[in-house]
Amino acid sequence: MSAEIVRTGAELALAARVVELARQVAGPAAEAEVLVRHDAEALTRFANSMIHQNVADATTTVRLRLHLDGRTASGSTTVVGADGLRGLVDRTVAAVRLSPPDPTWTGLTPPTPLHPSAGYHGSGDRSGLDFGFDEATARATPAERAARVRDFVLAAEGLETAGYCRTTYTSAAFANSAGQAVEGRTAEAAMDGITRIAGADGVARLAAGRLADLDGAVLGARATAKARAVQNPVELPPGRYEVVLEPEAVADLLDNLALFGFNGKAYAQRQSFAQLGADQFDPSVTIVDDPLGSRAEPAPGLPFDDEGTPRESLVLVRDGVTKAVTHDRTSAAEAGAASTGHASPASRTWGPYPTHLRLEAASTSGRPPTDPSSPIADSARPLVSHLRRGLLITDLWYTRVLDQKTLVVTGLTRNGVWLVEDGEIAAPVSNLRFTQSYPQALGPGAVLGIGGESVLLPDRWTGTRYAAPALHLASWNLTGNASG
Repeated sequence: MSAEIVRTGAELALAARVVELARQVAGPAAEAEVLVRHDAEALTRFANSMIHQNVADATTTVRLRLHLDGRTASGSTTVVGADGLRGLVDRTVAAVRLSPPDPTWTGLTPPTPLHPSAGYHGSGDRSGLDFGFDEATARATPAERAARVRDFVLAAEGLETAGYCRTTYTSAAFANSAGQAVEGRTAEAAMDGITRIAGADGVARLAAGRLADLDGAVLGARATAKARAVQNPVELPPGRYEVVLEPEAVADLLDNLALFGFNGKAYAQRQSFAQLGADQFDPSVTIVDDPLGSRAEPAPGLPFDDEGTPRESLVLVRDGVTKAVTHDRTSAAEAGAASTGHASPASRTWGPYPTHLRLEAASTSGRPPTDPSSPIADSARPLVSHLRRGLLITDLWYTRVLDQKTLVVTGLTRNGVWLVEDGEIAAPVSNLRFTQSYPQALGPGAVLGIGGESVLLPDRWTGTRYAAPALHLASWNLTGNASG
């Protein structure tokens, strides 16, 4: 089955209806905000080089937050008929009357147009609503996903394969009793696959705003080249090594920087490394949260957050200087700042964090040439050629934060590590454990090179999307072999 496309304007009308119902039940003094969100995901999974699962799920959720007499309560439902909506309102009104006073309430988002690059401005004319939206991806069929799996498996040339091809579609609308009313939608495709030979694994993954931009044959060939090149690894002693991290590994850096570093709640509570205006990174480092993407590509995210605050591109680090952290209305009030459009169902607990991070690639004359037969990612090849002696690392996994303030992280390498000497791969290396401060690894003078292309990668457990180039770093602290 393919995803059901929600009729434009239907969710906004539903949100406005719940706002009005809440005010009827709770009284005109109640402040109400409603988010209606439709999420559809279709997943084609394969293992042992065969498709073994094709599933699709679509859910419409209505979330209501109500503030009355200095108290706040929230509720949600997936039952969108009249009885379900009335039940949601009645439960939330009952809950708000039993809730403790809420001194952190900052009021509702006032009527604010969406950012121009989001297309639709929230007026009666919705001609720009579908800017960058790829309907073919939203309506993708199992056969279209299976074709990419087939191409991946065939490119593996008989090696064992496993992974998935996924398409997602989200449409949402927000309305509140202050008059804010906005809507938008987005679609994405992603593929993640491994190949295996004699216990050696290779990986390739990619996300895109269009399913048509995913080439299963290219990804399968890349994963296969890695698996073949990592057989019979040697062990290296622990120590500090110069490294080239491929985009998949850099995504883990961005993930932890987002959740624990650029998090507005952590910053307000002084649990983040971030110091606004300080030279905390190498001058070559610029990091942007970019939910709206560019006019050349489909927008990767919705143009507003769960409080109805419009989103736009936010520079977190420019030329090594920390410029911003992300806020919802609560953390912004605590920090004496303004919301950056990063409210989510979890932001009051976990804090608001960036969800569409891009580490800017180096300026080059063009994209690096694609070579699926090489075990080295396209973005990493020019950096490896400048590595006198060090390690090429494909992926990091099972990473855990040991100290949030300095963002010291421990974890393991995965899916391919190689010793590089004089710009050439000398030998595959067995997996290693590392313990490393991520901001320190990207600090002034520590970044020796950045790849010429940022690769869009699938979300991880935080729901964050990444656009990451390869990185050449002066030092990475490897603390032991995975074997013991």
